[in-house]
Amino acid sequence: MPVFQSRLTRRDFLQVSGAALLGGGLSTAAPGRDRASPGVADPGGPQDVEVDDPTQLSTRRLAEAIRLRQVSSHEVVSAYLARLDTVNPWLNAVVQRTAESALERARAADRKVTRGARRGPLHGVPMTIKDSLDTAGVISAWGVPARSDFAPPDDATVVARLRAAGAILLGKTNTPELTYSFETNSPVHGATNNPYDLDRTSGGSSGGAAAIVAASGSPFDIGSDTGGSVRVPAHCCGVAGISPTTGRVPRTGNAIPPGGLLDPLTQIGPIARRVDDLGFLLSLIAGPDGRDPSIAPVPLGDPARVELAGLRGAFHTDNGIRSPTKETDLAVRTAVEALARAGVDFDERRPPGIEESLEIFLGLFKWDGGTYRRRLLERAAAPTSVELPRASAAQPISPAALTRLIERWDRLRAGLLGFISGLDLLVCPVNAYPALPHGSLADNLDAFSYTMTYSLTGWPVVVVRAGESPEGLPIGVQIIARPWREHVALAAASGVEAATGGWRPPPL
Repeated sequence: MPVFQSRLTRRDFLQVSGAALLGGGLSTAAPGRDRASPGVADPGGPQDVEVDDPTQLSTRRLAEAIRLRQVSSHEVVSAYLARLDTVNPWLNAVVQRTAESALERARAADRKVTRGARRGPLHGVPMTIKDSLDTAGVISAWGVPARSDFAPPDDATVVARLRAAGAILLGKTNTPELTYSFETNSPVHGATNNPYDLDRTSGGSSGGAAAIVAASGSPFDIGSDTGGSVRVPAHCCGVAGISPTTGRVPRTGNAIPPGGLLDPLTQIGPIARRVDDLGFLLSLIAGPDGRDPSIAPVPLGDPARVELAGLRGAFHTDNGIRSPTKETDLAVRTAVEALARAGVDFDERRPPGIEESLEIFLGLFKWDGGTYRRRLLERAAAPTSVELPRASAAQPISPAALTRLIERWDRLRAGLLGFISGLDLLVCPVNAYPALPHGSLADNLDAFSYTMTYSLTGWPVVVVRAGESPEGLPIGVQIIARPWREHVALAAASGVEAATGGWRPPPL
């Protein structure tokens, strides 16, 4: 299916949606409610009920429905492919489709269910995958023009693990070149639009992933996050996402590979409509693969066993770099109030030193004058004469200056560890603003510093929707836990989701 380059205004968007409703093409569900009651009543648990619309179920619930033969994998995959036909021309989120092979695999999955030979916990469940992650036999361009027709022979580790669990690939989702942007605008596939307002960005670099999940075109996706590339799109598109602890999930087969000075920054994490799915999916992709040397065999905790009552937390709404909108401030306070009602003891305190985050983060990306990015482009068989992004277009600094920069990074990490040592949670904005209009990144880069801070620490961060702008754009919050305590952040995010409703269907 060709990508659709035109954009609709929000008014046009709603007019088209209304026309489709009159013709029976779209659901009339009210905002804030799933269009299938099973998904609302219990997004994560089994129910012996009819499945009206599988595209509205959580990933965990979908897997259970297929296992219980309440719906066939073929029906599920067909429903998602039909949904893609409806929404993707507006979004330009899915840039490679694997419809034929997906339907074939779904039929095979159904035959196995009939025989009682389920493959794994995701048996027959469809997925999309960010195009920065390799998929065997399917074009994986990484947003690089020279790779626009390259189909790798092997899956990225996380993709292989999901396939082994029984998941079925529907297609690849758009990413900017080498994931190097907070806006998803690829020189190969163009820009991805926000499902709540097509004139706005879906965030980056996992913008295609978040947009298609938000629009119910995929139950889940796997993104990568170096400076906020899972968290910013989750915030912009009103879905849930997690950037796990540094060392939790292998990066093998990703556009930004393991190794090098910036190795601690890049994480791989799932994006889904429901928080419950994040822990479920993380358990399937985490752990050493024998190839990424930085991954540790640390067991995952269980969010269901976390008692919120008695936890201690801190929150801040302004990081001292770019002040947030009043609605963003309110979203953070709404999340904090929800957790306080559940028994979390909060103080309003800003961690010391975080006002240095932007300078340190950008310094790490431009210290070598763009040499690292050029090497990545060479690895991708791309020309090395490309124009470098603003954050990398600089003269190399001296070895002494680099040493001082790394020491600043270490001091920031140490100071933040000291700050959180007596706490269980931190809550703060994802960004100073909701989704920005296309092309606004250059003038607002400091607004993205909220995610940079916790990329520099390498701590686990969950994003969940907690508010809304006057224009109806979703606003997420970051919920941060100490290293290796993803289960605590996930439990808190589930509490916020229960109080606020979390994801709400866009009018598409």
